[in-house]
Amino acid sequence: MTKTRMTAPRPGRLALAAGAALALLVALPMSSAHAASGSLLYESTTGESLRIDDPILGKCYGLYKAKGASNQTNATATIFFDANCEREWGSLQPGGYSSNFLATLYSVRFGS
Repeated sequence: MTKTRMTAPRPGRLALAAGAALALLVALPMSSAHAASGSLLYESTTGESLRIDDPILGKCYGLYKAKGASNQTNATATIFFDANCEREWGSLQPGGYSSNFLATLYSVRFGS
């Protein structure tokens, strides 16, 4: 019969393990959890086809004279009349599109 000797964990090893676990918990939410995946495809009044890929949630993105858009991200895209994301036009849900905004729009923000 083999006897196993149990010892108390050393304070240094315990602190190191706790610190590593805390660092992992802090780092994980900062990864891709704050970005939408996919693209917003839009057309400008000059006929250009433009896109915004994998946008950061909550950030205001400028649009170049958008007249229509297709939201191919996994987040709601709120679109604005001005360049500062202040005067809201409306929103496009994931998979949603508008072929004509009936106005020229200048910014977008992703997330609810």
